Amino acid sequence: MGVVNVTPDSFSDGGRFFHPESAVAHGLALVEQGAEILDIGGESTRPNASIVSPEEELRRVIPVIKELSSRVKVPISIDTYKSEVAIAALEAGASIVNDVRAWEIKPELYDHLRKCGAGYIAMHMQGTPQTMQQKPHYENVVEEIQSFFRERLQALRQAGLSEEQIIFDPGIGFGKTLEHNLQLMRHLGRFKEMARPLLLGVSRKSFIGKVTGTEMENRLPGTLACTVWAVLQGVQVIRAHDVAATFQTVRMLEAIVNSPA
Repeated sequence: MGVVNVTPDSFSDGGRFFHPESAVAHGLALVEQGAEILDIGGESTRPNASIVSPEEELRRVIPVIKELSSRVKVPISIDTYKSEVAIAALEAGASIVNDVRAWEIKPELYDHLRKCGAGYIAMHMQGTPQTMQQKPHYENVVEEIQSFFRERLQALRQAGLSEEQIIFDPGIGFGKTLEHNLQLMRHLGRFKEMARPLLLGVSRKSFIGKVTGTEMENRLPGTLACTVWAVLQGVQVIRAHDVAATFQTVRMLEAIVNSPA
């Protein structure tokens, strides 16, 4: 999954692809590099990020989704927690909703997802981007996120979604300390109990910098180490800024794992 941030303030590439023309060009380039999904976002979810109105978020993402959906064959995901933005994006050509606030109940969105059959990524986050890093606490972070996934799966089924529409994301860095993130990474395989695909977003994140002592722009090696570990643990979707490097890493790993004994 290649990341296209149509924002002025995202932690990694804020502002670089803020204008629709540059965002579309970046999306096309990511597909050329091997992206199999494009994730379009119009509001930063970094810690303490500013809240964007639905009107502004729509102004940012809809032109990009319309243009990319007419020019690429890969699925397009809308990275939003707002039902009105998600529904408009699906009508504009997206086919997946990537919801970082999946703990919120959104009947209108669920009804639309049920009718159109679009995918839904339910991510775990403790709090909101404005509060999530203010002393996050868990008794057992792995077990609590497992419970969250079970509860969300049941609720989404009751809302009429099929299991085939649902993907889970443990939300690395979203309301977690360094130790929480490392515990989640170590035990990724336990989430296979859900029998649903797992998405992982660790690209350039601060926990890698805390372990390696590197700034954001120098975290690709640490990101790829997490990617290899995640794939070996059964993760099916890797959300990445550095698509070319991630694609080559995953394809090489698959070739080794799948080679004849």
